[in-house]
Amino acid sequence: MAILKKNAFSRRVPDLVTEELVAVLSRRASYEFKELFDIVHENLRARNAASGGEEMLRLRAYEKLQNLVARGAVKKNGKKYKGLPSALAKSLIPQNGHIPSRLAATAATK
Repeated sequence: MAILKKNAFSRRVPDLVTEELVAVLSRRASYEFKELFDIVHENLRARNAASGGEEMLRLRAYEKLQNLVARGAVKKNGKKYKGLPSALAKSLIPQNGHIPSRLAATAATK
Protein backbone atom coordinates (compact mmCIF):
# COMPACT_ATOMS: atom_id res chain seq x y z
CA MET A 1 0.00 0.00 0.00
CA ALA A 2 1.51 3.30 -1.10
CA ILE A 3 1.62 6.29 1.20
CA LEU A 4 0.95 9.57 -0.53
CA LYS A 5 3.04 12.51 0.58
CA LYS A 6 2.24 16.11 -0.02
CA ASN A 7 5.52 17.56 -1.22
CA ALA A 8 4.11 20.62 -2.92
CA PHE A 9 4.62 23.99 -1.31
CA SER A 10 1.36 25.64 -0.36
CA ARG A 11 1.32 29.37 0.24
CA ARG A 12 -1.00 30.15 3.13
CA VAL A 13 0.14 33.67 3.99
CA PRO A 14 -2.00 36.63 2.96
CA ASP A 15 -1.42 37.89 -0.56
CA LEU A 16 -0.13 41.39 0.16
CA VAL A 17 -0.33 42.62 -3.44
CA THR A 18 -4.03 41.75 -3.75
CA GLU A 19 -4.64 43.13 -0.27
CA GLU A 20 -3.14 46.50 -1.27
CA LEU A 21 -4.97 46.56 -4.61
CA VAL A 22 -8.27 45.98 -2.82
CA ALA A 23 -7.47 48.65 -0.21
CA VAL A 24 -6.69 51.26 -2.88
CA LEU A 25 -9.59 50.35 -5.18
CA SER A 26 -12.04 50.48 -2.26
CA ARG A 27 -11.65 54.28 -2.20
CA ARG A 28 -14.33 54.67 -4.91
CA ALA A 29 -12.00 56.44 -7.34
CA SER A 30 -10.95 55.43 -10.86
CA TYR A 31 -7.28 54.82 -11.55
CA GLU A 32 -5.17 54.07 -14.59
CA PHE A 33 -2.83 51.16 -13.99
CA LYS A 34 0.30 53.33 -13.76
CA GLU A 35 -1.03 55.54 -10.97
CA LEU A 36 -2.67 52.55 -9.26
CA PHE A 37 0.63 50.67 -9.28
CA ASP A 38 2.51 53.70 -7.94
CA ILE A 39 0.17 53.88 -4.94
CA VAL A 40 0.29 50.12 -4.34
CA HIS A 41 4.08 50.06 -4.67
CA GLU A 42 4.48 52.95 -2.22
CA ASN A 43 2.16 51.23 0.29
CA LEU A 44 4.07 47.95 -0.03
CA ARG A 45 7.39 49.75 0.43
CA ALA A 46 6.02 51.42 3.56
CA ARG A 47 5.08 47.97 4.89
CA ASN A 48 8.52 46.63 3.86
CA ALA A 49 6.75 44.07 1.66
CA ALA A 50 7.93 45.14 -1.82
CA SER A 51 10.46 42.45 -2.67
CA GLY A 52 11.55 40.89 -5.93
CA GLY A 53 12.12 44.08 -7.90
CA GLU A 54 9.76 46.70 -9.22
CA GLU A 55 9.18 45.14 -12.65
CA MET A 56 8.31 41.74 -11.20
CA LEU A 57 5.98 43.42 -8.72
CA ARG A 58 4.37 45.37 -11.59
CA LEU A 59 3.68 42.12 -13.45
CA ARG A 60 2.25 40.46 -10.35
CA ALA A 61 0.06 43.49 -9.61
CA TYR A 62 -1.25 43.56 -13.19
CA GLU A 63 -2.05 39.85 -13.06
CA LYS A 64 -3.85 40.23 -9.71
CA LEU A 65 -5.78 43.23 -11.07
CA GLN A 66 -6.91 41.26 -14.12
CA ASN A 67 -8.04 38.43 -11.83
CA LEU A 68 -10.14 40.94 -9.87
CA VAL A 69 -11.63 42.22 -13.14
CA ALA A 70 -12.44 38.67 -14.23
CA ARG A 71 -14.16 37.97 -10.88
CA GLY A 72 -16.28 41.09 -11.25
CA ALA A 73 -14.79 42.92 -8.25
CA VAL A 74 -13.25 45.65 -10.41
CA LYS A 75 -14.82 47.42 -13.37
CA LYS A 76 -12.60 48.31 -16.31
CA ASN A 77 -13.65 51.26 -18.44
CA GLY A 78 -11.09 51.86 -21.19
CA LYS A 79 -7.80 52.21 -19.33
CA LYS A 80 -9.37 53.10 -15.98
CA TYR A 81 -10.09 50.67 -13.16
CA LYS A 82 -12.72 51.24 -10.51
CA GLY A 83 -13.34 48.93 -7.58
CA LEU A 84 -16.80 47.76 -6.55
CA PRO A 85 -16.49 47.90 -2.72
CA SER A 86 -18.97 45.16 -1.85
CA ALA A 87 -17.46 42.74 -4.38
CA LEU A 88 -13.91 43.66 -3.32
CA ALA A 89 -14.64 42.82 0.32
CA LYS A 90 -15.95 39.41 -0.73
CA SER A 91 -13.08 38.73 -3.13
CA LEU A 92 -10.41 38.36 -0.45
CA ILE A 93 -12.29 36.11 1.97
CA PRO A 94 -12.32 32.86 -0.06
CA GLN A 95 -8.77 33.42 -1.29
CA ASN A 96 -7.03 33.80 2.08
CA GLY A 97 -9.52 32.57 4.64
CA HIS A 98 -9.44 35.78 6.65
CA ILE A 99 -10.25 39.46 6.36
CA PRO A 100 -7.17 41.68 6.66
CA SER A 101 -7.39 44.10 9.58
CA ARG A 102 -6.91 47.15 7.32
CA LEU A 103 -9.84 46.13 5.14
CA ALA A 104 -12.06 45.10 8.03
CA ALA A 105 -11.66 48.55 9.55
CA THR A 106 -12.54 50.33 6.30
CA ALA A 107 -15.51 48.05 5.67
CA ALA A 108 -16.85 48.71 9.16
CA THR A 109 -16.78 52.50 8.64
CA LYS A 110 -18.75 52.38 5.36
